[in-house]
Amino acid sequence: MERSQEIEVNLERVEAEISVALSEVGRKRSEVTMIAVTKNFPVSDIEILYNLGIRDFGENRDQEAREKVRYFREESPTKGAGIRWHFQGQLQRNKLASIGSWAEMVHSVDDVKYLSGLSSAAMKSNRQVRCLIQISLDEILTPARGGTDMRGALEILASAQRREGELSGISLVGVMGVAPITGSAKSAFTRLYQAFLAIQGEFPQITVLSAGMSSDFADALTSGATHIRLGSSILGSRR
Repeated sequence: MERSQEIEVNLERVEAEISVALSEVGRKRSEVTMIAVTKNFPVSDIEILYNLGIRDFGENRDQEAREKVRYFREESPTKGAGIRWHFQGQLQRNKLASIGSWAEMVHSVDDVKYLSGLSSAAMKSNRQVRCLIQISLDEILTPARGGTDMRGALEILASAQRREGELSGISLVGVMGVAPITGSAKSAFTRLYQAFLAIQGEFPQITVLSAGMSSDFADALTSGATHIRLGSSILGSRR
């Protein structure tokens, strides 16, 4: 089977599974953004997905993402203009200037120390980056996986609100979570949804809930996710 056919078949299967999950809770497909996670996959796969109607692509490594963004800007500017790039990896201060110059949405803000760098980078490029606060769903916060607790999330939002004038390059619009390696993904996503609602009660601009990957996106969808991040279920094993 050709690569384009393989991806198309996988995408059709995933869309069917999304439909089933959403129908269980009475939600519409238009309520959900599916992000194709293309880390470690070539630009040719992104082009196939683009031709199949996908516009949201997720990357975890800045250097790899920069090269892909540059390719579409220089080699295929029409497609490049229509792509929405998502950064989903852990943030590092020395990468903020680059990430802020290309990412449409950053899913992994878990500390106030990242706000200024992202905002400055975005402003230099005459753009605004939408940001999500990553909330840890583990019983104990594990720095290796990233994420903050509820208190930390509220502190980030309060700080951004106080410094709104100096942080015009970013907007905090939602939360993100990754299910723990052990335990129930459904239970973790239920807790994330509850945190999302509580935060939204204090900060109404919080409307995005990013949760669910290839192994657990159905549970995320039935728990209120607005964005899901799918890699292997569409593109197969990492290459």
